[in-house]
Amino acid sequence: MNEEVAPSLFTRGFVALGVADLAYFISVGIAIYCLPLYATGPIGSDEAGAGLAFGAFGVTALVCRPIAGRLSDVHGRIPLLVLGALLAAVGMLALPYVDSLAGVVAVRLVQGIAEAAFFVAGFALLADLSPPERMGEALSYNSLGLYLGITAGPPLGEVVVETWGFDEAWWLAGGLAVSAALIVRWVPEVPGTGEEGHGKLIHRPGIPVSLGFFASLAAISGFLAFASLWSTQVGLDNTSLALAVYGLVIVFCRVAFAKVPDRLPSLPLATGSLLLIAAGLALLVAWQTPTGMIAGVVVMAVGVTFSTPAFFAAVFATATPSERGAAAGTASAFIDIGLGFGPIALGLVARAHDLSWAFAVGCGFALAGAAWTTLLAVRARSAPPVVPSA
Repeated sequence: MNEEVAPSLFTRGFVALGVADLAYFISVGIAIYCLPLYATGPIGSDEAGAGLAFGAFGVTALVCRPIAGRLSDVHGRIPLLVLGALLAAVGMLALPYVDSLAGVVAVRLVQGIAEAAFFVAGFALLADLSPPERMGEALSYNSLGLYLGITAGPPLGEVVVETWGFDEAWWLAGGLAVSAALIVRWVPEVPGTGEEGHGKLIHRPGIPVSLGFFASLAAISGFLAFASLWSTQVGLDNTSLALAVYGLVIVFCRVAFAKVPDRLPSLPLATGSLLLIAAGLALLVAWQTPTGMIAGVVVMAVGVTFSTPAFFAAVFATATPSERGAAAGTASAFIDIGLGFGPIALGLVARAHDLSWAFAVGCGFALAGAAWTTLLAVRARSAPPVVPSA
């Protein structure tokens, strides 16, 4: 009997990588909650200082992502993952002994390096561990570590700060980062990676796809930055409800529809995700009530459910195994650019007009990205397929 058996996805290495991601991003979630309060409290700074401390890591993360990709291609994924987790731990454990804003910013710059190393090497290793025909499913499941981590981290940080204090919260965050480094040691390095890596800093074939990813991130981050303000404007009493719904819908859909990205071509799926993001933003503008806001958020969250698996699958389809680190570094650099550009651009529009105009511009970003990825899909159908070497 000649029966085809689907290649296994949930191997020991795949599960261990997911658990390491969860530990690392719970640590990050604790920092998301604690950092602004720490900067304006014990450090004695103001809101501007808190914003500087919070965003400083993005500078080094953006610069170091391509470098991390290159290093993971040349030297392997595991060393970069361990380095990233341990650098993050060092930063968390140093914060109780920092007594100035400059010191906090310095720590955050180091943590930016950590984030670049851990995130880029983790995505490259995920691609190494996953059967090509189950790549989208792997990306869907693996992303749960990030979403659950940054969802669970803030309330955990709040409990620890209120029960014991900031020092204990930073120690817990540091301990979780160390545990991520230890768990990563259970993940096998895939043979052939880190031996003859090409050493390229930028994966140029992945740039066109990453531009579409940038459009989705600019639109979504612009909304997330002003979600609480819009909640107030439309009369939604619980200003955190929309963000909670956004996260819960993504987590549910990533599990319920994990296999969908492997059953549909990645670029058309990416286009569909951008159209859903645009539709959600348009719904917010057209239906300015609490019900309209929640409905728009649900539509956007469904779009985001498929955007990351679709775009990363499309990027990895352009890369050989020895190029996956560079591909992950290049694509994830567009995450930093999109997350930074969206709130700034929409904030300027809101200042000149109002938030409804800002969300309309965000809708335009998503529609432009959908048009671009449609063009890429058309070109891909007429070009010979790229078959990565084993």
